[in-house]
Amino acid sequence: MPAKRTARVYRPTSANMARLAKVLAQGGLVAAPTETVYGLAADALNAKACRAIFRAKGRPASDPLIVHVGSLAQAETIAEFSECAREVAKTFWPGPLTLVLPKKSRVPSIVTSGLPSVAVRMPAHQLFRDLIRRSGCPLAAPSANPFGYVSPTTAEHVLTGLGTRIEYILDGGPAKIGVESTILDLRDPCRPALLRPGFISIKAIGAVLGQGVIAYRRKVRPRHAAIAPGMLEHHYSPRTPLILVKKLTRQSMGRISTDEALLFLKKPEGLSGKNIFWLTEDGRLEQAAHRLFKMLRQLDDGHWGKIHAELITGNASLALAVNDRLTRAAAVLPL
Repeated sequence: MPAKRTARVYRPTSANMARLAKVLAQGGLVAAPTETVYGLAADALNAKACRAIFRAKGRPASDPLIVHVGSLAQAETIAEFSECAREVAKTFWPGPLTLVLPKKSRVPSIVTSGLPSVAVRMPAHQLFRDLIRRSGCPLAAPSANPFGYVSPTTAEHVLTGLGTRIEYILDGGPAKIGVESTILDLRDPCRPALLRPGFISIKAIGAVLGQGVIAYRRKVRPRHAAIAPGMLEHHYSPRTPLILVKKLTRQSMGRISTDEALLFLKKPEGLSGKNIFWLTEDGRLEQAAHRLFKMLRQLDDGHWGKIHAELITGNASLALAVNDRLTRAAAVLPL
């Protein structure tokens, strides 16, 4: 059998940006960087193109897509904005905040998993916004990886996971933040709810809204339509079994085999070994979030028997975001 074609990786030259924007405008797929993770983009108003996203990722139709826009005016062509939603958007956009709002009829059903709401955000990454501008269309873009696996934060990650399933990858360097956007449900302006933690905090959102934000905790299982992406009980998962602990103590580590990896938030004092890993030298949450998916991929490629990871203490937004991704990555699928 002939070898499968491998995607081509493009540098962000003006000519390449024009070429990739044309691919999108004509219904094709392009993997591209955002400030959170790399996304697999298609024209959000083209149902056929969006179905191709689901096929390439192996993504179930019950998991809706986020639509990325280049301006608030463009966002208002696909979603119904209340005054408070408009105020939140003006405050945090462009940036890593997704709003779930009532959708307008021009948004294809495949994008929203048949629901009457749509998830929308304006990314801060200049290259992605340039693709939106040049293509002339809002772009649906889930993470550019096989469904359920660790999210990609570099073009190389995309090539490894989807290189034989797509043709075009835009290399914009490593994603700055490293975890997906905060998702806020504003379908009912009187009951704002956090659907997924991220860089933007509940406290910051609540200050703009002038009211508290509900922490939404309902688990979503496969084959049940989710309100927004990233809410499935099992997600972001390495192939290697991931075990979460509140604290890796010397006593608990004594019971762990040396062929199993230990992942700490920050570099542990007085500990060394080939199976000792950490997300940050000094405990900075920004660096921990930035390195999380890269580290999970590294450990997954290390042929460890298991990965034991410490959860982060505290209620800082990025601590909640990292813990959320780790918890979903470690979840056991129901039989």
